[in-house]
Amino acid sequence: MLGAIFFLANVLAGLSALVAARLAARIGLIPTMVFSHLPSNVVLIGLPFMPTLPLAALVLLARASLSQMDVPARQSYIVAVVDPDERSAAAGITAIARGLGSAPGPAIAAPLLGAASFMAVPFVAGGVLKITYDLLLYRLFRAVRPPEEAARAVVVPPPAGPPATP
Repeated sequence: MLGAIFFLANVLAGLSALVAARLAARIGLIPTMVFSHLPSNVVLIGLPFMPTLPLAALVLLARASLSQMDVPARQSYIVAVVDPDERSAAAGITAIARGLGSAPGPAIAAPLLGAASFMAVPFVAGGVLKITYDLLLYRLFRAVRPPEEAARAVVVPPPAGPPATP
């Protein structure tokens, strides 16, 4: 049963990448990263508190359908805002930073998962850290728009009316 649940979770995560592209075209890359990741992390916090396997599976599938939408948006954003000659290095540095940031997680979580009274701690801590990351990302980069988004920015014309008299 776990195999089927995780299979479906990975299928949903893969399909969400297709949705992410459409969403990013509508609302932008940074909002797509943040606004898909925030609910995913709230769901992560709630996962260990599910009282039954069907509810836990449903919550896990909901998370899977949102949790990877930031990946294509992040990769597109990096490529769009970095000079062409620095793109490979920027993508590599980002991948290394994400890998190093997630490396200590299993060593910290494993002892906590072994104790029933602390089993929820890794989920709550991980969700809180990821929410903090999302909010900081939004605050720091919402004004740094890729050229394609800046070109599509809607300019609001002044309201039509009679010309002003001198």
